Amino acid sequence: MTDHPTPTTDDSNRPIQLSSEAALDAFCADTDRVLVEFYTDGCGICSSMEPVLGSLAQQLDIAVAQVNPRDDPPLVERFGVRSVPLFVLFIDGTPVARLADGFVPGAELESWVDEHTG
Repeated sequence: MTDHPTPTTDDSNRPIQLSSEAALDAFCADTDRVLVEFYTDGCGICSSMEPVLGSLAQQLDIAVAQVNPRDDPPLVERFGVRSVPLFVLFIDGTPVARLADGFVPGAELESWVDEHTG
């Protein structure tokens, strides 16, 4: 059994929820291109990004996940989380870019991903 969920047809337009550093590492290791949103509960901007992320996943054929670093504090230090939402783009399991600009419109986030995935 894996440490992270597999999307079903009903929730394929929603980001995958990851619960720990181990789940994040496993998910990124299993997927070529991953966009991860670091968020916290109660963050309105973070919540408003969920539909944007779901749409982006479909448009770019990229895996999208969310993780709350408060659920696994080593993530805060490892990724230098100072504010949320923080977006980290992984290519072949390696973080290659990060963006911490609050709410990011879909077109801007898509351009950012394209810029770093070539």
